[in-house]
Amino acid sequence: MVAAGKSWTALARPELPAMRAWRSAIHREPELSGLEEKTRDKIVGALKELGIPYRTFEDFPGVVGLIGGDRSGPVVALRAEMDGLPVSEKTSLPFRSRFPGRMHACGHDVHMASLLGAAAVLSRQPHLMRGPVKLLFQPAEEDGNRGGALPLIERGCLERPRVDFVVGQHVLPSLPLGKIGWRSGPFMAAADFFRITVTGRGGHAATPQQGPDAILVASEIVSGLQALVSRVRDPVDPAVVSVGSIHGGTRNNILPSEVVLEGTVRTLRAGTRDLLERSFKRRVRALAASLGAKVRIEYRRGYPALVNPPEATRRVARALVEEFGGDHVVEVEHPIMGAEDFARYLERVPGTFLRLGVGVPGSPASLHSATFAPDERVLVLGAATLLAATEGLQGSRS
Repeated sequence: MVAAGKSWTALARPELPAMRAWRSAIHREPELSGLEEKTRDKIVGALKELGIPYRTFEDFPGVVGLIGGDRSGPVVALRAEMDGLPVSEKTSLPFRSRFPGRMHACGHDVHMASLLGAAAVLSRQPHLMRGPVKLLFQPAEEDGNRGGALPLIERGCLERPRVDFVVGQHVLPSLPLGKIGWRSGPFMAAADFFRITVTGRGGHAATPQQGPDAILVASEIVSGLQALVSRVRDPVDPAVVSVGSIHGGTRNNILPSEVVLEGTVRTLRAGTRDLLERSFKRRVRALAASLGAKVRIEYRRGYPALVNPPEATRRVARALVEEFGGDHVVEVEHPIMGAEDFARYLERVPGTFLRLGVGVPGSPASLHSATFAPDERVLVLGAATLLAATEGLQGSRS
């Protein structure tokens, strides 16, 4: 709890008008992964107004700010994502996207505005920090492949000064507005992706015996892959294998010579990830061979599993309870099978990833939805959460 009886929430609340303006400007002009140049410029402008030193990169649209660089306490990095999604917005927000096919449908505009709000509090009252605080504005979280965390790490965001802890957060519609979710240990899944090209013998649909029929083989592969989840991995170890795209054929009386399947594999444990990749390739090849078809497998590893270190997470959870009260801080019961490249930071330094509740009655919109529009009240919650987490990791001030 902040000295002199003031809470972080009370300190963040006066920043709401600025956070509202930052969010509106960012939301109005969303940019896709790796192309966040205007978003970068907006963040740089805000940091200049706040008098916060920052660093940008010629070949990458990330921004790294630093507050209290002369302090000797633990260094905490706070991260927010910058990219939007290829979604056409269908909200009634006065600041809705100006660009068809681009939208902040995952709440990254909220994350950036909340981080700027927390930065505003600390820049105006630097005595509230025991150590330096780094601000990581990271592009390309939605990329799903290389992502933006790894390039930012490679450009030294965790060095000079060296980061001791890292904190991230994400809005969650299934959690009521005003609540914060935390979880120790595995929290989000590793995400791997595959593309299977099945080659058979095209011909007339009336003579399938001349096969192999690529559509039949692809169908067998789709069904056979589910056995990886039901019969290969440990049933108490969550995993998902989903085929999300099938393409093949041109009309109803022609058997295509090629069918392409694409999908994803999600796991929480490194051992299970390795097991499923090996088993996946073996099963697909065996099924295709058994039906006389040829198959080409492209299997790409994406983000690793996000695992919250227990000690750092407990410290943050205690600080959040002190700030918001036990009724507003909830332990998330089960891991989430979505993926997040915040995992890249946690592979290198301890820290934690949190969930911000944005759920309100009568608003069923989900993440990545064209109607997703988080209530602006979450901005103060998000800023105060980052501030409380920082205090929990740096230790109480004297």
